[in-house]
Amino acid sequence: MLNIKNLSIEFNTTYGKILAVEGLNLSIMKGESFGLVGESGSGKSVTALAVMGLLSQQATIIEGSIFFNGIDLRKASRKQLQHIRGNRIGMIFQEPMSALNPVKKCGKQVIETILLHQKKSKKEAVQKTIALFEKVRLPYPEKIYKAYPNEISGGQKQRVMIAMSIANNPDLLIADEPTTALDVNVQKDILQLLNDLQQDTDMGIFFISHDLAVVATIARRLAVMFKGKLVEEGNVKNIFTCAQHPYTRGLLACHPPLTGRPAKLLTIDDFLSNENGGVFTANISRIKNSSLKSDKPLLTVESLNKSYPIKKGLMGKVLKKIKAVDEVSFTVFHGETLGLVGESGCGKTTLGRSILRLIEPDSGKIFFEDNELTKLSGKEMKKQRKNMSIVFQDPYSSLNPRLSIGKAIMEPMVVHKLHDNNGNRKILTIELLEKVGLKAKHFSRYPHEFSGGQRQRIVIARALAVQPKFIICDEAVSALDVSVQAMVLNLLNSLKREFGFTYIFISHDLSVVRYMSNRIMVMQSGCIIETGDADELFKHPKTQYTRHLIDSIPKIKFEEMEI
Repeated sequence: MLNIKNLSIEFNTTYGKILAVEGLNLSIMKGESFGLVGESGSGKSVTALAVMGLLSQQATIIEGSIFFNGIDLRKASRKQLQHIRGNRIGMIFQEPMSALNPVKKCGKQVIETILLHQKKSKKEAVQKTIALFEKVRLPYPEKIYKAYPNEISGGQKQRVMIAMSIANNPDLLIADEPTTALDVNVQKDILQLLNDLQQDTDMGIFFISHDLAVVATIARRLAVMFKGKLVEEGNVKNIFTCAQHPYTRGLLACHPPLTGRPAKLLTIDDFLSNENGGVFTANISRIKNSSLKSDKPLLTVESLNKSYPIKKGLMGKVLKKIKAVDEVSFTVFHGETLGLVGESGCGKTTLGRSILRLIEPDSGKIFFEDNELTKLSGKEMKKQRKNMSIVFQDPYSSLNPRLSIGKAIMEPMVVHKLHDNNGNRKILTIELLEKVGLKAKHFSRYPHEFSGGQRQRIVIARALAVQPKFIICDEAVSALDVSVQAMVLNLLNSLKREFGFTYIFISHDLSVVRYMSNRIMVMQSGCIIETGDADELFKHPKTQYTRHLIDSIPKIKFEEMEI
């Protein structure tokens, strides 16, 4: 169905020409699930965009051919491409925040593609759109139909994109990191949905991801890309059990294990730099989890509540509201990492921002050391924020595109009048950049010049700029490649050991939360339903919901595969 031959793609950049894809050959049969794996910059998404004819003006296909059902897409007319895109080939884009039109309601964006390619009335298109929203497990489908993208969560945006991509029952679905921003329950549902759709319609799936465990649940054949080249291809079981390339072995080893707790996670560099051809034999010590408790907690939250209106009357009166945070109480001790897990929309981010009063809670008390934060004025709270930082979920939107990263890191120092003058602040900023694995030469560069993993490290450096005692990491590694994720997790742990930081670590990835945390809180529908020692909670979950979250973690079951 899809046949790519000797494809090479070049980018013209301010730093010269970059060969993003080099001599790529791959094919996908009708009804086949094919996985393409690699880190950011390996050429995966560029390959998908080339198939769709959506490469940017800076990109040039310098060699090769792309055939879809016998049609040469490089020579296809504009009319042919319009018929194929969104109709015969659907695509779930990697970044739903930028793929959705911010000035159009979510429902209308799905309706557009239905009306363009199907002979349906507007009423029928509306009904089908709401049915699609229900199919991808969106809460309150009618409400999200009328909502703008900025009014829904990242995971919900991703599900809107998935609904749009399958609206016309395509022959081939290109799924570019479709579950990256989703919690494990929804991820499992989406992967099952894609499998069901494939069986019902004989649709081919071109599944792109940096997570090999996710790919193994949906693909039967996969290829591994590294720096624009295909380094390994074959049956999923063969690659997982006897990977040949050091890069592939590195990808398999980077994710935090569900058994054991290594003091340091392995990274791709450990395998590529190993003299024994990537067979890593270093003795990585394992540490035992311990819950840190002292006489006096650093943070205490008592009966915290936050609600949002979901239905209003003609005069603006709230008729119905949803409790994002419902009577939440907990403590965090000095030097502890407290994990917070739950599905998208359960209230994790609202809770984290309410603690810092970036969102004002409706009621409840928050004590940080000897200060009751909920009683402080705006000016007093500003002083307290020197001791409290946050690493936001999205490194793309949390950095000002007009500020160089050096100035972005210096900004909180200026606000809190730290380090006397800008000369001293610049010296400290460069030290922070080097601390998070960047270089002094990056000081004057802008956010768009960095990869997602680099931006996340910049955000971490900015959080450290005020030398805080307490940091909230809100999905700090959710969108990162597994190797970059391992580096960031190693960085956070080393900073914790060096500076004695206290973390609340929010994530939908339970294996990451377990690795990072001393204790874990499980959140469902605004409530904390279970709290306990990280290892103990995984071994002996008390609630059905927690068991379901753990069961939803992608697991590779080779006995179900045929070689």
